[in-house]
Amino acid sequence: MNVADAMTPREDVVTVELPGTRSDVLEYLQEQPFSSVPVVKPTDDGPEYRGLISRNALIEQPDEDQLVMLMDEDVPTTTADTALEDVARTMVEQGARRVPVVDGEFEGIVTVTDVVHAIATGDQPTDDTVEAWASENVNTTYEETPLPVAERELSYANVPYAVALDDDGRMSGILTIVDVLEVARIVEGEEETGDNFGDQDDEWSWEGIKAVGSRYLPTRDIEIPAGPVSEFMSDDVVTVSANTSIQEAAQRMISNDIEQIPMVTGEQLVGIVCDVDILEALYE
Repeated sequence: MNVADAMTPREDVVTVELPGTRSDVLEYLQEQPFSSVPVVKPTDDGPEYRGLISRNALIEQPDEDQLVMLMDEDVPTTTADTALEDVARTMVEQGARRVPVVDGEFEGIVTVTDVVHAIATGDQPTDDTVEAWASENVNTTYEETPLPVAERELSYANVPYAVALDDDGRMSGILTIVDVLEVARIVEGEEETGDNFGDQDDEWSWEGIKAVGSRYLPTRDIEIPAGPVSEFMSDDVVTVSANTSIQEAAQRMISNDIEQIPMVTGEQLVGIVCDVDILEALYE
């Protein structure tokens, strides 16, 4: 298969245009299970691809409104005639979940989910089982952890999920960054600067002896509910065993709209299979 066989064409892709603001993106990412949105600039020759806006950029830069400052311009691109195995390798090696398809102008997008779907339907076959591709390193959190703390855990671990554990250390659910974003909201406020008079000789002073004075500056922050992880996680956990085929694992991911599946032996958690893991089976 080539990228053209799996990608979503331009007319079916939700994009945002420059110039624009974060509000053009935030609601869409909260409603859809996507990690990013393509940014385009209209031209006489068609939409010109400029970059991607990710969920993480919105969370980590709450004070930034302009899309041009939020977008990532270094995301890899591909072409429609690229082999699916090659774009799968790009996704894994560069950590790119959505790869824009660009040939002069923006033509569409191919995602990790698109490749997983090709595996699930057998259009991109593989004979392996998940045991060879699962990771034994599982990111976990306690089910009673406050959600803001769990969000920081995801950020520091640089993974989009955490398996929740109960008081006995047994798996009780899965929390994803999508779950966090769904309940996060932007809070506007003010911050008092205090009475501040710069020193003319201070090398760090921008205004010399000019009094800044007592005033308030507008602020913006991301507010995440303080309830425990158990209130926001999915407790209906889909699992696989070590001898589950790659194709069957892909089918479970697609049918349940999930990106990772715990691997168990009996009721014992022994690993995790992420969608990007099974992409490796296409080219290794």
